[in-house]
Formats: sequence, C-alpha cells, structure tokens
Amino acid sequence: MTARPRLARFLLLLTVFLCAACGLVYELALVALGSYLIGNTVFQTSLVLSVMVFAMGVGSLAAKPLQRRAVGAFALVEGLLALIGGLSVLLLYVLFAWVGIYTPAMVVVAFVVGLLIGAEIPLLMTLLQRIRRQEAGGAVADMFAVDYLGALVGGLCFPLLLLPTFGQLKGVLVVGAVNAVAGVAAVLWIFRGQTRRIVRGGLLTGMALVLTVLAGAYVYAGDIEMTARQRLYRDPIVHAERTPYQEIVVTESFGFMDTADLRLFLNGDLQFSSVDEYRYHEALVHPGLADLPPRSSVLILGGGDGLALREVLRYEEVERVTLVELDRAVTDLAADWDRLRELNGDALADPRVEVVNADAFSWLRNAPGGFDSVLVDFPDPEDTATAKLYSVEFYTMLSRVVAPDGRLVVQGGSPFFAPRTYWSIDATLREAGFATTPYQVDVPSFGNWGFLLAGPGAQAPPLRLAEDVPPLRFLDDAVLRAATVFPLDRRERDVRASTLMDPAVLEYAQREWRFS
Repeated sequence: MTARPRLARFLLLLTVFLCAACGLVYELALVALGSYLIGNTVFQTSLVLSVMVFAMGVGSLAAKPLQRRAVGAFALVEGLLALIGGLSVLLLYVLFAWVGIYTPAMVVVAFVVGLLIGAEIPLLMTLLQRIRRQEAGGAVADMFAVDYLGALVGGLCFPLLLLPTFGQLKGVLVVGAVNAVAGVAAVLWIFRGQTRRIVRGGLLTGMALVLTVLAGAYVYAGDIEMTARQRLYRDPIVHAERTPYQEIVVTESFGFMDTADLRLFLNGDLQFSSVDEYRYHEALVHPGLADLPPRSSVLILGGGDGLALREVLRYEEVERVTLVELDRAVTDLAADWDRLRELNGDALADPRVEVVNADAFSWLRNAPGGFDSVLVDFPDPEDTATAKLYSVEFYTMLSRVVAPDGRLVVQGGSPFFAPRTYWSIDATLREAGFATTPYQVDVPSFGNWGFLLAGPGAQAPPLRLAEDVPPLRFLDDAVLRAATVFPLDRRERDVRASTLMDPAVLEYAQREWRFS
C-alpha cells in the first residue's frame, strides 16, 4: 500500500527539502573545518566545492541502474550519506590530530559525500513521478524548487543555529540523524506498499544502527575533540572553545624555577607566550605613544587579549581607549578569566576603555576621527578575511581617523621568515598616504618580528620613546636605534602594494610561511 497521493507528494517533497538542507550543511562543514585547521579559505572552499560538484555528476550517472528499485536504493543511499556525512567532521579532525593528514582525506570524504548526494537526484525524480503520474518536466520543476529552498535553509541554519547551539562536531552529527530519518523512514513509509517486508526491515534496522552510531559519537564528541585537540599542542590545554569565528586554545607549561608559560592560540596560530609577550607588546605600543598630547585618545584594532591595552593604560595622558575586536569570546576571556586578567592587569575593566566587538573593516567606515595613536594588532594576512585588513583601502580608511599629527603602528610579521609579506605591508601603507619607519626586534616565541611606525604626510616619524615613558623591561632608545637597521637578507624588496582586488600580501604570505 502507498500513502494517499496528495499526502505522499507532500511528504516526499518534505524529504527532498530536508535532504537538500543536510547536503549543504555537510558541504559547509567541510569548508569551515578546512578553514579552521589549514587556513587559506579560498583554496579550501574551491577544493571542497569542485570535488563535490564533480562527484555529484558521477553519482547521478551511477544511480541510473538503480531507478528500477528506487525506493530501496534511495533509502540505502540516504543511510550511507547520513552515516558518512554525519561523521565526516569528526573523522577528519581525528585524522588531522593523530595522523597529520587532512587534505587527501578531505578530498576522499568530499567525493564520497558528493557521490551520494548526486545519486539522490535521479532516484527522487523517479519516486516523485510515481506519485504525480505526470510528465517528467513537472516533477523536475517541483523537485528542484524544493531542493533549492532546502539548500537555502541549510545554508542559513549552519552558521545561525547549528554552530551556536551544538558546535561544529555535534551539529553535523545532529544533521546526520535528521538525514537518516528523513531519507530512510519517511520514504519507506510513503512507499510501504512497493517494498517487500524483509527489505523494509533490513533498511530500518540499518537506519537504527546509523542512529545508534551517530548518537554514540554525539555523546563522546566532547571527549574525542578534547583528546584530539590536545594532540595538536605540546603543552596541556587549560582552556578551549570554538566560536563562530575561530578556535581559541590556551595552554600552560612550567619551566625553570616553575615559571608558568601561558600561550594563546587562535586556529592553531600562536598569539603570545606569557614568558616573552612583553617584548612584542612594548615594541608594538610604546613607539606609537611617544608624542601623546594631554587628554589623548588611542585606538587599538585587534588585541582582544588586553596585553597591548595594558601597555597603553600606563600613560596618564591617555584619557580614552577604543578597542575593536571581532570575536566577543576573546574579549570576554580577557575580561573574565583570572589567568588572563592577571597577565593583562585587568585592563578591560579600566573606565577609560570602550570595547567594541565588530569587524574592524566595517567599523572604520563610520568611525569617529581624531585618534592620537592607532595600534593595529591583527593576525598575519594568511587568508582572505585577514588580507583585507592589510589593504590600501583599509589603510586609507585608517588615515581618516588618525589625527594630523598622530601615529600609527602596524604589526607586520617576520622580515626574516616572510620578507615579501612584510615589505608589501610597508608598500601598502605608503600607497595609502603614510610615511613609514620600519623596525624589527627579536621575540623568542616568534623569532625575528617586524613592525611599521607610520604617520600621515611625507615625513617619516622618528622611532623613539616618550621622555616620561613608564619603566620597560625590553625597550630603550639604544634598542630602538638598532631596530631600524635591517641586515642584507631582511632589507626592502621589490613588492606590490596590496588591495582588495589584488591581495598581494595574501599571495606573499601563503608562499613564504609555507616554507618557514
């Protein structure tokens, strides 16, 4: 017996809708995971999409012989898709952590998932025609209309519902469970009169096994993630969370005389070590505050850990500090976690500080002007999201918020490990109308590290400290004089300025850091 035609048609189109939503979530999850673990979002997106689309075409061809037994074949395909798609992120994360393999495994998983998604189309078309008893064109129009709508909903649910509610690992497992029920149980009920009892029983048993595996993985996902994550870091993890923007990990170890080394990682990239972070932050902050007028205002872009802010607040002349950090989780951690509050001197609680959680590029479009000092402490430009923050367009917007006699300091990466990247940032600042003074220091955790002091106009600002500079642990005038001298292998290169349409800094960074 088959369900009544009108009800059967509704339920089958609902199945198409849910399966399309699930398929797109699998796709987005693979893209997001690659961006977290590997970076280079453009390449990861292109690779996942191209492999999956190709595999969908292969799957559509492979499913043609199965159309005679479309009900059972579709239920089998969906059961496999639910199992492989639901476990895909967990499996790839474990392989990356334990075996050190990601891209080849991701290609295989993306191909298999795309193959199964592609097989859905001809099988669903056959099932829909059995109900409609109409021309193929009408069935195709109905199916694709609902399929595209499901893709829209799946695409929106992934960042807005699944990631905030379940996280990436558990969110995809939940989607796998929905996929299994919608693709197996619903279809077998709609066409219960067209499949033998033993076939229905076998497929439903298989669905129950898939749901059991997914449920077990859901229960232990937290432990698996914690264990796998620890494999990626040398020292014990004392804090970890995944936000819509990145993975935040803090590790701690104890060295000579039980000195604690607290390290912050964002998407696996080291942001600071408590052992030597003062070297980095003194070099970033104090040259830019050498000529502060009374009642001055300072803008910090990035630096959500509060360590640069700590150094700024040591100046009595500073009346107002605006800190713009994209990820609220970072500033919340810096403001609420005792270990980080101790390191940053509880800087975010200072009444002079205003914290803005926003994308700096968008915020600058309507930002107030007149900042006496601007400190730019962004991650290195290793993907498209950060490369735009090292562009002529971005620095041009910055020039509108810096006071006419103000100063700008930009962290520029390593002149030794990534010289083309560093000097491209310098060229980009100059293209945006700044005069620059490049300088570099040694930070043991990072190696040789470069900064750029800049000011509006044609006169490069002098690199010096304020006369009443607070006591420092690393910088003095002698260190700064030496910092402007670049050895032969670190001196200026013939490189392009970076723009939104021609992100040269991204090209240089991806080439150089790959071999460092």
